[in-house]
Amino acid sequence: MDKTPLTKDGEKKLQEELRNLKLERPKIIKAIAEAREHGDLKENAEYHAAREQQGMNEARIKDIEFKLGNSEIIDNKKETKNEVIFGCTVELLNIDENTKLKYQLVGEDEADLEKNKISFNSPIGKGLMNKSIGDIIKISVPKGDLNLKIVNIN
Repeated sequence: MDKTPLTKDGEKKLQEELRNLKLERPKIIKAIAEAREHGDLKENAEYHAAREQQGMNEARIKDIEFKLGNSEIIDNKKETKNEVIFGCTVELLNIDENTKLKYQLVGEDEADLEKNKISFNSPIGKGLMNKSIGDIIKISVPKGDLNLKIVNIN
């Protein structure tokens, strides 16, 4: 199985989330124990809520551990960018609307459009990969075609 690419920042955020989730474990166990003391477990909403929280917490821990164990950390900040590669930030000009865009190409788990982070597997990400400054690319997206010019690569 191929490893999933992950930026250094993405790895750091997942590790931080994992630490926080593991810190929640004792609190959840305590909440379960306290709810158990209230009697009949069949009708004990606090108990069921705490158990559900425990299940979600453990599932997320396993998910993050799997992702970290099956990821390839790519740190290309020191590289000179002559072409668009994973992890770089691309400045674009939407030729049709004469507007500027800026995206960082990241892994699927890191994608966050509000932070201008798009997956390298998205239509725009795929269209930009391995292109150079000055290239004009036509990318089909659900709203139609985008005509983009690569202005800068960081």
